Amino acid sequence: MHRPSGCPSCAEPLEEGDRFCGVCGYAVTAPPPAASTDRPTIELPPAPPAPTAAPGAAGPVPAGYGAPSPGESYGSAAPAPGWGTAASAAPTLVDGPAEWTAPAPQAPQAPQAPQAPAGAPAWTPSSAEHAHGGGPEGPQARYDLPGGTTPPEGTVAQGTSTPPEGIAWGVAEAAAEAPQGTGKTCVACRSGRVDTDGYCEHCGHAQPRERDHLEEELGSVAAVSDRGLRHHRNEDSFAVAATALPNGSTATVAIVCDGVSSASRPDEASAAAAAAANEALLDALPRGAHPQEAMHDAILAASAAVNALAPEVPGAQNAPACTLVGAVVGSGLLTIGWVGDSRAYWVPDDRAALPRRLTEDDSWAAQMVAAGLMGEAEAYADVRAHAITGWLGADAYDLEPHTATFKPDHPGVVVVCTDGLWNYAESAREMAQVLPADAATRPLHSAQVLVGHALDGGGHDNVTVAVVPFTALADPSPAAEAEPERQPVPEAEARPQA
Repeated sequence: MHRPSGCPSCAEPLEEGDRFCGVCGYAVTAPPPAASTDRPTIELPPAPPAPTAAPGAAGPVPAGYGAPSPGESYGSAAPAPGWGTAASAAPTLVDGPAEWTAPAPQAPQAPQAPQAPAGAPAWTPSSAEHAHGGGPEGPQARYDLPGGTTPPEGTVAQGTSTPPEGIAWGVAEAAAEAPQGTGKTCVACRSGRVDTDGYCEHCGHAQPRERDHLEEELGSVAAVSDRGLRHHRNEDSFAVAATALPNGSTATVAIVCDGVSSASRPDEASAAAAAAANEALLDALPRGAHPQEAMHDAILAASAAVNALAPEVPGAQNAPACTLVGAVVGSGLLTIGWVGDSRAYWVPDDRAALPRRLTEDDSWAAQMVAAGLMGEAEAYADVRAHAITGWLGADAYDLEPHTATFKPDHPGVVVVCTDGLWNYAESAREMAQVLPADAATRPLHSAQVLVGHALDGGGHDNVTVAVVPFTALADPSPAAEAEPERQPVPEAEARPQA
């Protein structure tokens, strides 16, 4: 009988005599599964031609504070220029003071979310991972990946769409058939008990991990994380939440972290970072802190959480590490923060307007392009392209969180993702082409489509993406647009892959 050389389910190489896949537990002798009829990917029209951008408009995003919207208490800066319309150049940063303004007077804490009734499903973390090849010359190099978090207090809403632990996505009904007192039930035969080693005692099928595929949806944000097709576990993580601001409006938070695959315990690092950053933001924003200041402090809190995972041994190498990118949307402002090569993109609802990448990678390729030594296509084709020069971890160099605040003058969607997605839609135009036109009203479906696009492209890495709709506020006195300045990427050593 003909035997496949790889597992029909996950493509893991098989050995002679294997009856089940050692990674996913798929029965090798079984006929291949039928094609799914509810695949999230859809056929999309080609992207509209992009208008010519003004010189210098495609440079990196410089840090800076935005002017507060009416009713906000972030300072007294003058109204700032909004983002370009369909006929103008790429969006610009909001003008503002060079230093952070003092937080607004102490405001009452946002009301706590009502406690869920007994038996209600608990909020659970979510995650995903990246794989990186090649590294820069030198003794130290990093390659990144992301994961899930714990719901902090003060949120307005928390998603509850994650399946129970040990149950595969879409087959949670198997739990109802579990015999009382026998623990988890096998998702394959639905009759055997799952042993502590993760395999069914009856049919021997390996059970899926909880983090292999996670989805989370709130009214104002949604996120999806998937293990991908080539990795044995998901090392990405994310957190999504919403909280009340002192002026009575709501702020939406999305954090995506990518565990560094060459480091130890990358899945734990990404989960710890996403949880710490999420908690810090949900603590600071209701107290009136400026979102850019809150994002900066949240990244420092995430770094401390990852540092705490390192072994207490002097000179210990290969400590847990991850990258981070986050977005806060509220009161007409969009704040982005990041360390590493996870990215944030802006995609206007009006697809004739210019989409834009909002982050600049901490990577070898980005440094080569910024220094003018290579073109972008050449740099990202190099085997050292994904060697990151910034990360969160005990063995990182001086941490320099990147933050920027924007004030768009038209509605759109913020896509926050790991390189497991942007490797298959690298430019802002490509991301806008893949993103469904109704992303603002169906963020979960749009996140599923983006993850499906990466899986259809090969799924070589873990894939995590959060989709955050943005509604622009009317600006009574818009100022003239200003071109963003290109700032040189600071020199930093890259670490070769372990």
